[in-house]
Amino acid sequence: MALQRVVEEVVRGLGYDLVEVERSAGGLLRVTIDMPWAPPQAAAGQVAASSGPVESAEPAGPIEPVEPVERFVTVEDCERVTRQLQFALEVEGVDYKRLEVSSPGIDRPLRHEQDFVRFTGAVIDITLKAPIGGAAAGQVHALRKKFRGTLERSDAGGWQIVWSDAPAPKPGQRVSKKRAPAPVQVLGFTLDELREARLAPIVDFKGRGA
Repeated sequence: MALQRVVEEVVRGLGYDLVEVERSAGGLLRVTIDMPWAPPQAAAGQVAASSGPVESAEPAGPIEPVEPVERFVTVEDCERVTRQLQFALEVEGVDYKRLEVSSPGIDRPLRHEQDFVRFTGAVIDITLKAPIGGAAAGQVHALRKKFRGTLERSDAGGWQIVWSDAPAPKPGQRVSKKRAPAPVQVLGFTLDELREARLAPIVDFKGRGA
């Protein structure tokens, strides 16, 4: 059985999402896991369905939207997956020297459609398989393949990133209201055009958004 399939079956069987499987030098096998995620609408529907019918003499008022509580991978989660993976990999005869199971870092990779849905509105880094070419270049170099911008849904239902090349103001710097803003640039893309996509490693002391 292929390594990817073994790891995926174990991780998903324990109730987690598989983010990445990497083989590194020295026989290190690195597995990255995350908590499963569902869109807010689906999560709210699951809460309502699980609560069952409720009898009340009071008239029904407007239902407030339910914000799902985002859970994060803990050390205990990693230890649980590690124990089960060690057993499964031994049974399948997978050769490795050391196993490392961890949670995603601040530069979490985005690989599947659901990842892009989950992190819509976040700043991401993407690398294209091929340069954008002259037709879409505009103010962007036609041979450019790496971009950083805010992930958004495009009007056509695909994906795009939006950014401005204006330099960020320094702490305490006053920005003149008369200065013309730098033009906003937009690049549309499909998942098949990407070589790599990751969350931009920007430290946010307010915590990661859902």
